[in-house]
Amino acid sequence: MNDRLLSLLGLCRRAGKLVIGCDPVIEAAGGGQVSLLIFACDASENTKKTVLKSVSGADVKIITVAYNKDDISNSIGKACAVAGVCDEGFAKKLLKLSGENDGEECNLC
Repeated sequence: MNDRLLSLLGLCRRAGKLVIGCDPVIEAAGGGQVSLLIFACDASENTKKTVLKSVSGADVKIITVAYNKDDISNSIGKACAVAGVCDEGFAKKLLKLSGENDGEECNLC
């Protein structure tokens, strides 16, 4: 597993550049603030569908990481199945750590 990805998510949250949860992510994505959407590998299909519907047509990269909700929640200190990264630098590094440089969906589960 890639613990660096989880550590970077925690750093991103502490920097105030991470939006956590379905409704806050949808609101931030609607405002054009989100550069990258991150789904836990066990996020519900309903959550994925709702969030993806709200960002369709926007220039947002989307990945599904190999970590479940508990792993991500422990790294950022809050329950989380979906998160939005609001900083291009963090987004690029997270994409690189996930193995997805082009931003295509990454299903590592």
